[in-house]
Amino acid sequence: RAQSGVHYCVCKYSLFFYSLFFPGLIVCGTLCVCLVIVLWGIRLLLQRKKKLVSTSKNGKNQMVIAFFHPYCNAGGGGERVLWCALRALQKKYPEAVYVVYTGDVNVSGQQILEGAFRRFNIRLIHPVQFVFLRKRYLVEDSLYPHFTLLGQSLGSIFLGWEALMQCVPDVYIDSMGYAFTLPLFKYIGGCQVGSYVHYPTISTDMLSVVKNQNIGFNNAAFITRNPFLSKVKLIYYYLFAFIYGLVGSCSDVVMVNSSWTLNHILSLWKVGNCTNIVYPPCDVQTFLDIPLHEKKVTPGHLLVSVGQFRPEKNHPLQIRAFAKLLNKKMVESSPSLKLVLIGGCRNKDDELRVNQLRRLSEDLGVQEYVEFKINIPFDELKNYLSEATIGLHTMWNEHFGIGVVECMAAGTIILAHNSGGPKLDIVVPHEGDITGFLAESEEDYAETIAHILSMSAEKRLQIRKSARASVSRFSDQEFEVTFLSSVERLFK
Repeated sequence: RAQSGVHYCVCKYSLFFYSLFFPGLIVCGTLCVCLVIVLWGIRLLLQRKKKLVSTSKNGKNQMVIAFFHPYCNAGGGGERVLWCALRALQKKYPEAVYVVYTGDVNVSGQQILEGAFRRFNIRLIHPVQFVFLRKRYLVEDSLYPHFTLLGQSLGSIFLGWEALMQCVPDVYIDSMGYAFTLPLFKYIGGCQVGSYVHYPTISTDMLSVVKNQNIGFNNAAFITRNPFLSKVKLIYYYLFAFIYGLVGSCSDVVMVNSSWTLNHILSLWKVGNCTNIVYPPCDVQTFLDIPLHEKKVTPGHLLVSVGQFRPEKNHPLQIRAFAKLLNKKMVESSPSLKLVLIGGCRNKDDELRVNQLRRLSEDLGVQEYVEFKINIPFDELKNYLSEATIGLHTMWNEHFGIGVVECMAAGTIILAHNSGGPKLDIVVPHEGDITGFLAESEEDYAETIAHILSMSAEKRLQIRKSARASVSRFSDQEFEVTFLSSVERLFK
């Protein structure tokens, strides 16, 4: 009797839920149709608003070109791309109206332009309108201690909505990697959309780190030690990667900054027919007045590292490799060696990191031979590069490596990590001649440094010449040509 009672209850509840299936399906379908109608109505209103705003003095409609760059006053390599891209477009399309969506509400538009000139020596030939966004905090990583990728991506949708409500452009270019804004501007704003990707929000490398339960910058130790949490995080990453691919595929034009980024974007977005490599503009011209012959202001050799004091830059590897070099006395008949780490500190975390690096050099007994130069002026940086024999770079899978390009342009012999942009795009042979060296482990770095220092000055000079000749493809002029060629389809 008990079994028959249970069977009766199961059948009863099954019939009940089955009876709700079709009404529920109808309700869901109706809600979807209503949502589509509402979104279509919003799109029509935005199109009408765009026509009213874009009418010029002579009565003709002006094209509005907008860049989504919430941190346009930051002064980094991504901002150099923004200003060079704007300058290139203004030369080709002088009649257009140019807009930059920014969250830098604490400065004026004029101050932003003055900062671009001061930092990059770039002055735009036509005016730019700035749309100031109040909700930039929604894309701050500090707001999302957990599920950071998802939180920032959803936050970017709300920030993009704020931008779209203030100005509806004809052409929209995301130049900071906020791919989740692309469908918003394409399907609701009715814009032609393009994107310049410096670094994918999620990469296949990040998936492999979690899958193999390796500790990394994006994979905490407590997760790697727990198989269940690792599985949950892997599922989360795969789902996010799938959604990231969907929103990225909305882009009509995709530009990436290196072969490494290209490979990841192609595997995730799958839009190879509209994806091109557009190398970021590096100010190589600034370093070309540094003489290539070795200066001997002080005896011995100077090793220089240029890069922000962030964890992924892996400065400890440089100090350990340098200590191994000195302790094993790999370099003979050299009066002295010195390692100078040059970089910027953004906050207290970076300052703490520098103090940890100082302690590491003390623990290894090389503190007398290691110096730290923090937030130094450009002229001082240039002076160090002019005296350096070797430029060091140790970041794994750096997407490009502007610092590597600058070291090569300045005439240092570069020793970079054997991965990412440096391996695939920068430290590659030029007309059959080597342009630098690559390494991975402490032992590799120490041995390669010793090998470079054991070369004759004439051999090192030949490498310097080849390296400097090879970096001309990363100039502002080359960027303008490839950028304009890539975005051309947005204006047809």
